[in-house]
Amino acid sequence: MNTQPLEMVTKNTVTETDALAECGFSQDEIISLLWLHQWYQTGGSDRMPIVRHLEFLRLLVVNGKIEL
Repeated sequence: MNTQPLEMVTKNTVTETDALAECGFSQDEIISLLWLHQWYQTGGSDRMPIVRHLEFLRLLVVNGKIEL
């Protein structure tokens, strides 16, 4: 999610979609990931265990422990 104020957003800002594409995700995978992101953002309190798992997976990817 882009949390920059609108006045700070420039044409050079990379969108989530562009960042996922640069990481090698297919168009279908990007759509699924963005849908899941939206679903988890609007979910209730029952989403916390799932969010923790996703954050753990993200940490593994960022630190190079698993590859995409």
